[in-house]
Amino acid sequence: MAKHKEEKTNVMRILDQRKIPYTARFYQEDQGPEGTREYGVHIAETLGQDPARGFKTLVARGASGGIHVFEVPAPDTLDLKKAARAAGEKSVELLHVAEINAVTGYIRGGCSPVGMKKPYPVIFHTTALDYDTIYISGGRIGAQVEISPQALLELLGAETADIIVK
Repeated sequence: MAKHKEEKTNVMRILDQRKIPYTARFYQEDQGPEGTREYGVHIAETLGQDPARGFKTLVARGASGGIHVFEVPAPDTLDLKKAARAAGEKSVELLHVAEINAVTGYIRGGCSPVGMKKPYPVIFHTTALDYDTIYISGGRIGAQVEISPQALLELLGAETADIIVK
């Protein structure tokens, strides 16, 4: 298990530039369990966090060809039909892992809605607003930021919608 030096990521530098308060959280990289749901829960538990406050970044392509970013609580699963409706698309399909870096500039497991190569529409699950702070990727594996969801939504011009499987 490699440990990153606890240095600022691009996400943290952007938040600093915008004077948006956050708390950096670092953890040791490990493979954890397979799958994004299990891994997200594993990271939250490793850091002593409520997994429902940890949001994973999922990137999809709509039927129109447009890219959309969805932020879903770690224990939950994105409902593609609800996500498509929320994004104004006929359908959406998650990007293949091989495309994530080319589209976002991030790698799987370290993808953040802050600081992507281009500004894409972002939709958070409605539960993000249930908390004073939530956790998102800090822009690399081993780093997270704890941040106000209101500040984050404002920064990203993001919306909220019910986008998870019930």
